[in-house]
Amino acid sequence: MTLKLGKGAVKRDPRTYKLGSVLAVRLPDVPASKDWSEGVPYQMWGNDRFGCCAFAAYAALTATWTKAAQALVLLTTTTVLSAYAEVTGFNPQTGGNDNGTILLDQLNHWRIAGLPRPGQPGRDYLTAFGSIAPTDVQEIKRAIAYLGGVLAGVQVPRGFMSIGLGETWDLAMLSGADLDPEGGHAIALTGYTADGVFFSTWGTRTFMPWATFTQIADEAYGLLSRQNWLSIPGTSPNGEDFDALLAEVRAA
Repeated sequence: MTLKLGKGAVKRDPRTYKLGSVLAVRLPDVPASKDWSEGVPYQMWGNDRFGCCAFAAYAALTATWTKAAQALVLLTTTTVLSAYAEVTGFNPQTGGNDNGTILLDQLNHWRIAGLPRPGQPGRDYLTAFGSIAPTDVQEIKRAIAYLGGVLAGVQVPRGFMSIGLGETWDLAMLSGADLDPEGGHAIALTGYTADGVFFSTWGTRTFMPWATFTQIADEAYGLLSRQNWLSIPGTSPNGEDFDALLAEVRAA
């Protein structure tokens, strides 16, 4: 099976919220483990043919959030490729301009213009997002536990491109040229334990130790999604007041 990468170089913007400090004040306790990914039917979403990993992660997060908070929303591959096209200029008909995605560009577009989503309300708008240092395991855990997931960018070692789907990504199992980076990849972090993090990639729930994640990750973002993460009573699946958290993020 062919597997595609597609995360562009890290783009920095000093205006991006630093989410870790806000969450630490508002939500000081970090559960020892939390897993929103169990039983979520992740799919490939075209990432075996095109470098649409950032938008496969969008679909994975949407599925994870809605299964926990409301009712499962499973985006189609057509919708995922339409989102990729909208943000980057990719051509789904010809496969042209398949040049990957800068995650900050995706997130800004998602927040301001929305991304395609069939049905009502017809577009998916990200409420807010903030950066988290990818080496800060405690803040990554906190964002997963309370926001339902993290969008992360990693530099994939060559050896991980040839292991089976769903097999643990562990740098300790690699050596020599297999440790060399093959390219950038976007993944959705959707659960964790004391030992490592669960993530969705290439349609499969996968696990990696924290020591591996902190070595290969080069960017991470906590995402606030009013549209997908709020239950009918208007709170998150954990019962937090979303609007109070959002106010503090915007005041930071």
